[in-house]
Amino acid sequence: SPDCSFTCHYRCRALVRLDCSGPLGAGDEDDGTEQALEKDTNVDEPSEWEKAELDQAQVEQRIKEYNSQINSNLFMSLNKDGSYTGFIKVQLKLVRPVSVPATKRVPSLQAGRPGPRAQGVKRRTSFYLPKGTVKHLHILSHTRASEVIDALLRKFTVVDNPRKFALFERSEKDEQVYLRKLADEEQPLRLRLLAGPSEKVLSFVLKENETGEVNWDAFTLPELHNFLRILQREEEEHVRRLRHRYARCRQKMQEAL
Repeated sequence: SPDCSFTCHYRCRALVRLDCSGPLGAGDEDDGTEQALEKDTNVDEPSEWEKAELDQAQVEQRIKEYNSQINSNLFMSLNKDGSYTGFIKVQLKLVRPVSVPATKRVPSLQAGRPGPRAQGVKRRTSFYLPKGTVKHLHILSHTRASEVIDALLRKFTVVDNPRKFALFERSEKDEQVYLRKLADEEQPLRLRLLAGPSEKVLSFVLKENETGEVNWDAFTLPELHNFLRILQREEEEHVRRLRHRYARCRQKMQEAL
């Protein structure tokens, strides 16, 4: 696609289905300055506005201030039950490919007989999302970060386990970029309201969930079987080298005798 510029294998091109919203605006493009700007990453320390507690009157006042500062129609609205709705913008910065479903019909070997293989065969197509991909989501004040991740994956028909991804809070201060991973229960729209509409003060980024520990439950059975095969080959190679080393030592000792 000339608009999305996503990357995939040429044989898989016809199987990819991506809801392309057209060319990105100039403000959404990744100009490559992020790497030079990012000097610190903090995933533990909460933001100043995360600790703030607002009553109903303060929420209403914040919404009025927020709506007066934005230059678009992406307003926040206060509901009768005290909740509020609004938009958040999430940038997808994924370095690994994502998987989308694809169904390929396999013809029967005998004409006129459909057979079991004539039914759809479930397949997966993997491709890289283009850099700078941005999505606006209309959510509620009580929408959790985990639900935002689920909604983003549905928008792009990604079938990977949601636990492979994490929503990050990004802010710029003193020419440094700070990233903090949101907990599953945190409410992104509340953070957006408390921080204001400035993208430098607060923006949201979807990235791979790098926890430092492998979450094996997040992988499918074929992926786990592949890992087991890789481990078995590594183990066999390690054992082969050990046996070769001890055989040489035994040979040297016999020659010395």
